[in-house]
Amino acid sequence: MANSLSGTMTISYTGCATQFFFFIVFVAAEFYLLTIMAYDRYVAICKPLHYGTIMDIRTCVNMAAAAWGSTFLYAVLHTANTFSLPLCQGNALDQFFCEIPQILKLSCSDAYLREVGLLVVCACFFGGCFVFLVLSYVQIFRAVLKIPLEQGRHKAFSMCLPHLAVVSLFLSTATFTYLKPPSISSSSLNLLLAVLYSVVPPAVNPLIYNMRNQELKDAVWKQISWMFFSTHKDPFTLQ
Repeated sequence: MANSLSGTMTISYTGCATQFFFFIVFVAAEFYLLTIMAYDRYVAICKPLHYGTIMDIRTCVNMAAAAWGSTFLYAVLHTANTFSLPLCQGNALDQFFCEIPQILKLSCSDAYLREVGLLVVCACFFGGCFVFLVLSYVQIFRAVLKIPLEQGRHKAFSMCLPHLAVVSLFLSTATFTYLKPPSISSSSLNLLLAVLYSVVPPAVNPLIYNMRNQELKDAVWKQISWMFFSTHKDPFTLQ
């Protein structure tokens, strides 16, 4: 943001490492929390009578702590391993931030294999979360289709579809970014994909999840009405 506002296109080595670290933390945390939310919806729909005992405050705190703790540890290992690689292919990143593939392109060391190994371990862990997420939604849709009332099915789908849309956008663009063949790689495509998986899901989260809240809808409408339809008066009147 500072570079964009100042019109510069450079970043320090330390700044790049810091940005890399926080990028890993927040992207991984986003995926973990999306997985936890899938489990939350599974319990709410498939085991509604036990929801209060299964998803109590202690369980939610433990899951959130596990998600943030594991992402922090992974980000530390990933950042230390990546920036220990000697970079001999220049210092120009073909991206608007310090992204993993772009940094690896600058490396020419045998230690590159260590980074690939770490990415494989990460892919296995994320694959496990993905399988858990898919199984959760299989059980959810099986339970929803058994609901006799159309209103009940509509309520269940309205709770799940926004989350599923964010998950689909996040996973499809992130997977394609890191697994796409080099033959179709281009600067504009890399930029578009990076925005889609790193910027759009977090940005639309408040809109998707909170606009179902009637109190929020009323507050937004009240603010819009005040801005465009109210008669503005001076805040102070001299007597």
